Amino acid sequence: MDLRLSGRVFIVTGASAGIGEATVRLLTAEGAVVVGVARKPRRDEDVAADVADRAAAQLVVDTVLERHGRLDGLVNNVGGLDSRTSFLDVSDDDWLATFDLNFHSVVRFSRAALPALTEHGGSLVHVASEAARFPDTSLVDYAAAKTALLSMSKTLAGEFGPRGVRSNVVSPGPTRTWLWDRPGGFADQLADQFKLPVDEAIEHFVRDVRRLPSGRLGTPQEVAGVIAYLLSPLTSQVTGAEWAIDGGALRQI
Repeated sequence: MDLRLSGRVFIVTGASAGIGEATVRLLTAEGAVVVGVARKPRRDEDVAADVADRAAAQLVVDTVLERHGRLDGLVNNVGGLDSRTSFLDVSDDDWLATFDLNFHSVVRFSRAALPALTEHGGSLVHVASEAARFPDTSLVDYAAAKTALLSMSKTLAGEFGPRGVRSNVVSPGPTRTWLWDRPGGFADQLADQFKLPVDEAIEHFVRDVRRLPSGRLGTPQEVAGVIAYLLSPLTSQVTGAEWAIDGGALRQI
């Protein structure tokens, strides 16, 4: 399928690994010009920036406009989390750091990008998480930040839709990114929790704990495919939506 993205210019935050890296690769393969944002960029086209820096968003957008003269879409992918043991153990500084990375960065990049996007239409795609609809003590601050993101995306869709800008959310479920495979990551944590080898621990988590109908973890490439589709003019009537990519994890209407 031709997504009609050739020659379009996109920004992708959190572009150095996982979903962000997969999105950059797919959009580039579709003929788009993609500027990734990461603290340690991997490509010459990318921009080095810490999204928690309040000035970073405007600097990145200005750089893209100077290089390419236009902007057609923004993928707010950057994010991260720390596992919690109790609500009472999450300090004010923890809350602020989590919201700065997972929500305030989206606010700043969206605000910086919207003037350019309204010039000839464009698309915002925000990467949330199933955690926004699956509250749990271990993710209390992260889930709250992602829930805020759902609300903001709806608001942007309503305000900027008449000006040709769409705003949508993708909400991945358990997806095997670097957060799983890094030393001490989710895979190692599950192995310790279940007293099983890593692969068996993941299988137990998928089959018996989360009972995923898909029977496996998702991949970054699968999430990237939906992101690219939502950036495409083929989805010009889709805005204010949330697309779950969770293998059927959340059983709700």
